[in-house]
Amino acid sequence: MKLGKLLALASICVAATVQANDKVTIFAASSLTNAVTDIAKAYEAQADVTTRLSFASSSALARQIAQGAPADIYISANQKWMSYLSEQQAVESDSVTPLLHNSLVVVAPKSYPEPKIHVSAAWDLEKALDGTRLAVGDPKHVPAGRYAKQSLEHYGLWADALHLLARANNVRSALVLVERGESQLGIVYKTDAQISDKVKIVAQLADDSHLPIQYPMAIVADKATPAVKSYYQFLQSDAAKAIFTKYGFEVVSAN
Repeated sequence: MKLGKLLALASICVAATVQANDKVTIFAASSLTNAVTDIAKAYEAQADVTTRLSFASSSALARQIAQGAPADIYISANQKWMSYLSEQQAVESDSVTPLLHNSLVVVAPKSYPEPKIHVSAAWDLEKALDGTRLAVGDPKHVPAGRYAKQSLEHYGLWADALHLLARANNVRSALVLVERGESQLGIVYKTDAQISDKVKIVAQLADDSHLPIQYPMAIVADKATPAVKSYYQFLQSDAAKAIFTKYGFEVVSAN
């Protein structure tokens, strides 16, 4: 009986070893939801890894990481929050690398009467909104909102826009407001606009109207295991770059 129990226990242990795999947790800006989800599927198809994904505003994720949230890799939608984590020594400093670029557009529901809008200081934003509000990520903490504020300031529209904002907790939430018609206009990343079949791009904001939209990536401090480093490298591979490009991101070329 004792031998039988030992054999049964050994069998369970072997099965557990076979089934066990590495788990890697990626915290990424909400604008990366589709691309990073597809990349995770592609990587899991070739590696014995389970991916845990968490998408939110870069600021919310950075604060969570600084407070000890169990992330392994962080991808931010701007440099500010990566710098914040570097100052907190919450990421491996030698792993911080530029990954992607994006651009900013004005979107409207497909039913919006105007096919295109000319954004300038003469634009009557309140009239264009037709009783609704301008959907943006909250400029106080959402990178897309900060870029939107910079752009509106550049065009001389910020003072008019300030009391007309619908402030969302991330850029995807801002997009949803426009998709539902709750906002007749919104400012989002071009990549977000391209994945939606419910909105149309009515204007592209000039790249020089705001700071460059950069997506840096880093390994979280003390998380540089072989599994995490391998995943980190895959996110910079040609296979991952093809997926990022499919969703409209501009991949940063290696030096």
